[in-house]
Amino acid sequence: MSAITVTERAAKRINEVLKSEPPGSMLRISVNGGGCSGFQYAFDIAHDRNEDDVVVERDGATVVVDSISLQYIDGSVVDFVDDLIGQSFKINNPHATSSCGCGTSFSL
Repeated sequence: MSAITVTERAAKRINEVLKSEPPGSMLRISVNGGGCSGFQYAFDIAHDRNEDDVVVERDGATVVVDSISLQYIDGSVVDFVDDLIGQSFKINNPHATSSCGCGTSFSL
């Protein structure tokens, strides 16, 4: 598995978000059923790692993804965008055949 890549912008934003959290906090990315395209991304703050987590670190930011979610986003790039609709983490997923306009859900 090639896991995921975190961009410099995303790492910077993750570090900003986690400043107010206890030391050792991480961003957890998971994939859940639902959303307007079949699957949706979930972003949560995690304080613990699970045995099956894949851990990606960049510039002091730590991202964890469980092994089941990783099947759906393996090879993806996690970025942070600031555009007209607002600021958000964006996942560029090579497996997604389509995604919704807001970019938080996708289909395979």
